[in-house]
Parts: sequence; structure tokens; C-alpha cells
Amino acid sequence: MSAPNPVLRKAMTTRYAVALYMSSVLGSGVLVLPGLAAQIAGPASLVAWVALSLISYPLAYTFASLSARKPESGGVYSFARESLGPGAANAVGWLFILWYVTGAPAVTVIAASYLAYAFPLTRTEIFLIAGILTLGAFLVNYRGIVVSSRVQLAVIIAIVGLLITAVVASAPSVDPANFTPFLPNGLVPIGVSAALIFWSYLGYENVSNVAEEFKNPEKDFHRSILFSVIVIGLLYISVAVATIGTKAYTAAGSVAPFAVILSNALGIYGAVGTAILAVIIIFGTMNAYTTGISRVIYATAKDGGLPRLLDRANAKTQVPDRSLMLLLGLSWTTLLLFYAFDVPLKTELLIPSGAAILVYIIGSSSGIKLLKINGAKKLFPWISLAISIIMLSFVGWPLLISLTLALLGFLYRRRRPLRAQVTPYPGAKNTGPPVRMSRLGDLSAEDIHW
Repeated sequence: MSAPNPVLRKAMTTRYAVALYMSSVLGSGVLVLPGLAAQIAGPASLVAWVALSLISYPLAYTFASLSARKPESGGVYSFARESLGPGAANAVGWLFILWYVTGAPAVTVIAASYLAYAFPLTRTEIFLIAGILTLGAFLVNYRGIVVSSRVQLAVIIAIVGLLITAVVASAPSVDPANFTPFLPNGLVPIGVSAALIFWSYLGYENVSNVAEEFKNPEKDFHRSILFSVIVIGLLYISVAVATIGTKAYTAAGSVAPFAVILSNALGIYGAVGTAILAVIIIFGTMNAYTTGISRVIYATAKDGGLPRLLDRANAKTQVPDRSLMLLLGLSWTTLLLFYAFDVPLKTELLIPSGAAILVYIIGSSSGIKLLKINGAKKLFPWISLAISIIMLSFVGWPLLISLTLALLGFLYRRRRPLRAQVTPYPGAKNTGPPVRMSRLGDLSAEDIHW
């Protein structure tokens, strides 16, 4: 008999879950969106930040409740398989792969571009640094979930510390006069900025992908999600207030408000501080998603939605190492294509956004069918579904890529193993029912009677 496939290690606790939640959500959006939203709606963009901070809780609660109900590796994939069938689940698995292998190159290029504010870098050097950041996330995750979680905890502490430093340092420069007029462009731009800001709140589904590795999922999920939503909301709103109060969005901060905020506080060292902040934030996001989506691939492959060679966990580290290798290889390939064809950053970001929103739609639909919630919280999955459908309309033509891959995933079926009947010794009669063998190599030829 062949050795059993190692299982995933149960090592996730509340504090590591908080770190994973926060680094999944606090991504590149916090570096650029406060300035862009303020340009669109002025000080009224704060309304969008507050509203989405509140609305994000139903999204987060839906995925946390599904995970606590039945903790399995794969998160939304597992929910979709139970509620909507294997076809929808396979589509989720393939969408997660698209989400990562197009999103990872985009955000790592953003991080490397921030470094170019502090150090002279060519376009080629920017893309090389982006590839190195992707490799770093792979290496950290290859060491195992404990190492990855500890790195993630350290990264999120650094992220929160740097964000608070930027906000506090900018406080003396905040002028109340900069908040008037509050509605310089009317009410409609608030909605436009909200659609843009929504991308900053994607990520709450990611922790569901490692649910199987929680020590106490029923308790840890709800504790970590409540704390994370509150802290993330306060950080986003604080950064938005600092961006508007200092009018950082009217200068170079229209793209990178932290460059202006930290330059005001640190002088010539502001660019260096901005570069460090960007790299830490985006590496944290990369590490979190590498952890989560590798588990989706592992779960999808176990159920036949991807080739069998991907359904293995490393015997020593108990991580899905082949899934990690797939993500690294495809991400580098996409990064090379982005470089060769000079793909615009907007398009680079819209492709994974389309995949992410489709995953949210399927996950919310699963929540509606599976969750048995009393009171007002029973509306949370419906709220999540409505928000996701509204946001989908803003993706544009890149959505076709996600829809095509989702269809391919829906139709994919791995070849089923052969049925065999097992006999106790050569020449004996078969008396038992047919037994499905997952691998013919598990038995000798003499043991199998066709």
C-alpha cells in the first residue's frame, strides 16, 4: 500500500486569523485609493469610506459563518460544491487561480513602482523586483503554515504601525478648512468613488480558504472577523481623513498620497518611507493570498476539478507544495506577458477584479442556501450578493476573461478512476461489491479481478 497523503496542519489561531484578514484586505488600495476617491468626490468621499466600512461586515460575516459551520480547505470552493454542485465549485477554483496569477503581478509591480519613487529604477528592474516579491511569498509559504502565519503577524504589525505613524505625523498639517465645501461635485460622485473604493474591501473571503487549518474554527472565525472589520474600517477612514485634511490628493498624492503625507513629516526621507510602506503592505497581501489560494487549488484537485498531481501536501511541511509551484510559475508567466505587451495597469487590475467579484457572487449565493441564521443577520448573504452584482457592472470587457475561464472550469471533469473488484488471493471468487480504486498502484495486479 502507498503512504497516505499528508493532511494540512491545524495551527491557525485567532491572532493569526486577524493578521491574515487584515493583510488580505489592507492591500494596494490603501496606497492609492484615498487620493483617487478624494479627487472624484472631494471631502464627501469620506461618506463612501464610512458606508463601505459598515457594509463590509455583512460580506465578512457571510464567509466567516460559512467557514465556522463546516471548516474545510478551499473556503468558497467547498461552500459552492455543497450548495451549487461540483460544476460551480470547479468554476470557483479556476477563478481563484485567475485572480491570483493576474492580480499578483499587478500589485507587485505597484510595490516595485513605489520603490522607484525613492530609487532610480528602469522598467525592467521594476518588473524584476516584482518577480522577486512573488518568489518571496512562495518561499515563506513553502516553509509551512506556522512560518507563514508568524511572518504574516509580523508584517501586519509593521503595516498598522506605519499607517498610524503616517496619520499621526500628518495631524499637525490637517486643516479643517480643507473639508469645505463638503460636496464640491454633488452627490453622484460619492457613488462613483464608492465603486472605486469597493476594491479595497475585497479579501474577507481569503481566510475561509484555510478553514481546515483552524484549531477552533467556530470561536476563532467570529472573533477575528469582528476585530478585523473594526480595525480595518478605522484605518481606512483615518487615512482618508489625513489625505483630505492635508490636501495630499491635490499634489503628487493624487496617485500616492502617502508620498506627500510622509514627505511632510519626514522631509527628504518621505519617499523612502513610502517605498518601504508599499513593499511591506503588498508583500503582506501577497503572502496572505498565496496561503489561501494554494489551499483552493489543493481542495479543487482533491475533488477532480484540477489534475491529480495538484492534490498533494508536502510530507514534511504539510503544505500543498505543488499548488504553490503552480501559482509561482503562472504568476511569473503573466508578469512576463504584462512586460512584453506593456499592458496598462488599469487592465491588469480589472482582470482579477472580475474574477474576485464572480467568486463573491457564488459565495454569497452559497450563504443564502446554506446558512440558517435568525434575526437581521439572515439578510447579510442577500446584502453581500446585491453589492457584488452592482459592482460587477463596473468591470467592463475584462470580465469576459473571467467568464470564459469560469465556463471552462465548470465544464472540466478529470477522468474518473477505473472500477475494480478486489479479491483476497489469486483465483478466489469475487463476493463483495465493486470497489473504486483511487490509484491502481495501491494493489498488485494479482489482487485485481476485472
